[in-house]
Amino acid sequence: MRIKLAVLWFAVAVLIVMAGFPKEGLGDPLSACLPACSSVVDKMPSQAFYVEVAFKNTGTTEGSWFVNVAFEGEKWVWSGALQSLALKSGKTKTLSWNGSVPAEAPIDSVARLIVYYNDSFIALNWWIHVVSGAELAITSSTVQ
Repeated sequence: MRIKLAVLWFAVAVLIVMAGFPKEGLGDPLSACLPACSSVVDKMPSQAFYVEVAFKNTGTTEGSWFVNVAFEGEKWVWSGALQSLALKSGKTKTLSWNGSVPAEAPIDSVARLIVYYNDSFIALNWWIHVVSGAELAITSSTVQ
């Protein structure tokens, strides 16, 4: 009887501890590293950014693709301009895009860089984290 009671108390303790952990973001690679990871870029709404992606044709023949990038998140999306890319076997080329965070992007929201080519896409480990442009400064104080 004591063993059953001990097992029951242990199970209850485990449930209480697990209930205290946040559920959202457990599988999200961004939540594990915010705010200090190097693949997160802080930007304010309407602030400009620059994206550069290097491509290599790892195939055995020349190929051509239509390529685009986008930042996609739950709260905002930005998409670049479609570009064409032709590469001989083993060759590389870097494409770039200029953009800006949407003015209506909520503060503390994030969006991940996605590269689209032909009928495929790859989510890269780059994120834009929207930060506030407001700063508070104390200009005077008194104590009486």
